[in-house]
Amino acid sequence: MAEQVLIEVCVDSVASAAAAERGGAARVELCSSLIEGGITPSAGMIEAVRKKIAIGLQVIIRPRGGDFCYEEDEFELMCRDICVAKGLGADGVVLGILSADGAIDVPRTRKLVELARPLNVTFHRAFDMSSDLLKALEDVCRTGAGRILTSGGEQDCLQGTATIARLVEAAADRVVIMAGGGIRHNDLASLLQRTGVSEIHVGLSSPVESPMLYRNARVSLGKTRGREYHRWQVLEKNVRRLQASTMPAKV
Repeated sequence: MAEQVLIEVCVDSVASAAAAERGGAARVELCSSLIEGGITPSAGMIEAVRKKIAIGLQVIIRPRGGDFCYEEDEFELMCRDICVAKGLGADGVVLGILSADGAIDVPRTRKLVELARPLNVTFHRAFDMSSDLLKALEDVCRTGAGRILTSGGEQDCLQGTATIARLVEAAADRVVIMAGGGIRHNDLASLLQRTGVSEIHVGLSSPVESPMLYRNARVSLGKTRGREYHRWQVLEKNVRRLQASTMPAKV
């Protein structure tokens, strides 16, 4: 097991960010719409979370759900959102762009990395959707991004453990490989031992009862029925439980 393992928690609310900090996380990744895998949060949300927590704050830069092949106007929106995140005190941004054939879009990703400086940049799990992970690793290194979030090209890290280990070896300290996807506290020691990663990314969200007493079951406002009275939130106790399984670093 690595001597120090940094825990990053994915959050979509001020309450979840605060719980992650209290539980011992070193960093959060702030998103909106986690049901779609996360999109860029509002300026108001970034500002509120920055005021609430002192630990590292990464902001996802993703203009919409779906694939990672973006039109030019979407790319311009990503540029503007990076500037907003910088201005509101983010410590880093999380992004990813692919070409239609599943390769890393190196030129446009490099432009975003340069725009984000001096913030650190994580290439997110769009990496897992690329057509050749080892080639994608080399391409991400060419962009100047400092970190790759990956499950090894599988649905979760347990399935992708062997590939994550190969990526850590191939990275050779040129870029940080952060494991993320389905990590649970009882799997952590094995994952760390088998991969050699020094950073992990977790969700840890749990269902929280809605305070609404009156509920109109006839109406659903979203495309997924019945979610109006479902809430998910990161709980401090779950972060502490994971933190107890390792030795998180500070940022």
